[in-house]
Amino acid sequence: LFPVVTDVIHDLSEQIKAATKDNHVRAENTQLMLSYQKGQITLVQYKVLLCSLYEIYKALEEELDRNASHPAVAPIYFPQELARVESLERDLEHFWGSEWRKKVIVPAATQRYGQRLRKIGRENPELLVAHAYTRYLGDLSGGQVLGKITQKSLGLISKDGLSFFQFPGVSSPNRFKQLYRSRMNSIELTEEEKAAVLEEAVLAFELNIQVSDLRDQTAESLCKHDRFPAAILRSSPILQYTVGLCLALATIGVGIYAL
Repeated sequence: LFPVVTDVIHDLSEQIKAATKDNHVRAENTQLMLSYQKGQITLVQYKVLLCSLYEIYKALEEELDRNASHPAVAPIYFPQELARVESLERDLEHFWGSEWRKKVIVPAATQRYGQRLRKIGRENPELLVAHAYTRYLGDLSGGQVLGKITQKSLGLISKDGLSFFQFPGVSSPNRFKQLYRSRMNSIELTEEEKAAVLEEAVLAFELNIQVSDLRDQTAESLCKHDRFPAAILRSSPILQYTVGLCLALATIGVGIYAL
């Protein structure tokens, strides 16, 4: 459940901030988050991160597209400015090659996240608002910083492979976030629908955090695609932790955005 929001708070964006306060702090202060901020990321980690983000955004954006005219979705539908799927496809092709679709790693936690997005897209499109707000504003807030950390950590000379962090359609992230919040706050919801959106925002945080839990399965997948000896991964808790780190990175955008 989420904290009780008093009647003083009327804006949906502020209500989400209050409802997800504890989850926000937990995501923001994990050791994995801190490790990333210190620049401790490898190419293998980043590649798996891209795979997870691709599956999440593919589901989210397909459902947003399908429900673009829904009264709760239309005000916050900004495909030109925010869509991430094409950017992720470019990054995946850069690192995995032209046949990257055959190599995409989809951990169970990521599958559950995608399934949830598709379910609410079919049955309760207004709940997509919680996921779109949490993901897009998180990535928009932290994109430039995380992009620079990733580029430095991986020793990349150019920005090739870093398209995910770039929002060419947004000239001023701060102004755009203000516009986005204003649009979201204008959505007309019943009290029951608003309560459901707040609960879904909490779930959005949890789904992102859960993505970090499947280390062994992801390690096995990496062994298959990157020729990493499975026996070594299974016998090394440190290496398993390192592989698991990349999955937790999907929570970073959620953890550092300024609501």
